[in-house]
Amino acid sequence: MLELKSVTKRYSVNSVPAVFDLNLNVNNGEIFGFIGPNGAGKTTTIKMITGLLEPTEGDVIINGYNMKTNPIECKRMFGYVPDNPEIYERLTGAEYLNFMADVYGVSSKDRKERINKYIEMFDIANAVNQSIKSYSRGMRQKLAITGALIHEPKLWILDEPMVGLDPMSAKVLKDEMKNHCNKGNTVFFSTHILEVAEKLCDRVGIINSSELVAVGTVEGLKAKSNNGDSSLEDVFIKIVDSEN
Repeated sequence: MLELKSVTKRYSVNSVPAVFDLNLNVNNGEIFGFIGPNGAGKTTTIKMITGLLEPTEGDVIINGYNMKTNPIECKRMFGYVPDNPEIYERLTGAEYLNFMADVYGVSSKDRKERINKYIEMFDIANAVNQSIKSYSRGMRQKLAITGALIHEPKLWILDEPMVGLDPMSAKVLKDEMKNHCNKGNTVFFSTHILEVAEKLCDRVGIINSSELVAVGTVEGLKAKSNNGDSSLEDVFIKIVDSEN
């Protein structure tokens, strides 16, 4: 579903790469967790995957389409929730969701069903006709997630999706991520909550100082750390410390 081929990002010609020579395959039916310290390159990578940033070198392939040559086809394939969603505050929640449905060409019947499903699921039905300006951080996050999922994309790209969510909504989102992948679709998400990644992900990738330093199942990474009983947090700290 998602392939990164030797992806590098420099913000100026002689600058240290924000992401360097990243090669990665994420499969259909997989929840893939992307973890790393602050400033390691997670958000830059996600912005290149979504086409918000152009790689200095390398290619992003989504379901067989290259982001460089077929950006529209690529963007039809995914729903994206950034780490700090910027939503049109002058709109109501309902207006925003209908705008997102228009962008992706969702039919009137389908949008109604999907909007109702998610606003009930995330408990924002009572606020959907209010101005987004009045929404809390958590409500905006729920609205952004709903807007990203309204066209039922094959690939979900989520940057720190649990931030701002109450425990019940976080549980709902995690269940939806599992359901999505059980249908053969894919989730790629970054998180600092390593307990979530350990319990939820089929595989994880660890990025540190702009380079992908480890990829595998949680159990596989534990085994490589020579301590099969350790947590993902222990493995993460050991790998990152060894690279510094």
